[in-house]
Amino acid sequence: MRIHTLTPSAGSTTKPKRLGRGIGSGLGKTSGKGHKGQWARSGGGVRPGFEGGTMPLIRRLPKRGFYNKFEKTYAIINLNELEKFDNGTTVTPELLLEMGIVNNKNNAGLKVLAVGKLTKSLTVYAHKFSETAKAAILSAGGKAEVIE
Repeated sequence: MRIHTLTPSAGSTTKPKRLGRGIGSGLGKTSGKGHKGQWARSGGGVRPGFEGGTMPLIRRLPKRGFYNKFEKTYAIINLNELEKFDNGTTVTPELLLEMGIVNNKNNAGLKVLAVGKLTKSLTVYAHKFSETAKAAILSAGGKAEVIE
């Protein structure tokens, strides 16, 4: 195979429409735009969503909800995911990020929830704990430290 022999696969490319090139082309005279009117003009047509002067659907429907700009989103981890670690490990948000268990898109911190069982004694550092998760970590002989 040589670079000068490469061609696009069959049907992947089409020739451009040659408008206004005679009656025989089927796109002569008015170039496929019909006779006169808004759609035949240069720059003609209406904006997206325009419904001919009728109140548009987007304005007929009621507004709902709002965006809370003060909302904090936490990266969530469950107890069953903490089972992966060995006894005595110190689990930090940085370690979880490095291992790819949580991502950095959640900017408010890390929250530990109590889904699953924890049997290992771990020291867990997080910004928030659910009450049951904290109790489960302590009952397994570990520590739950809140990061400020």
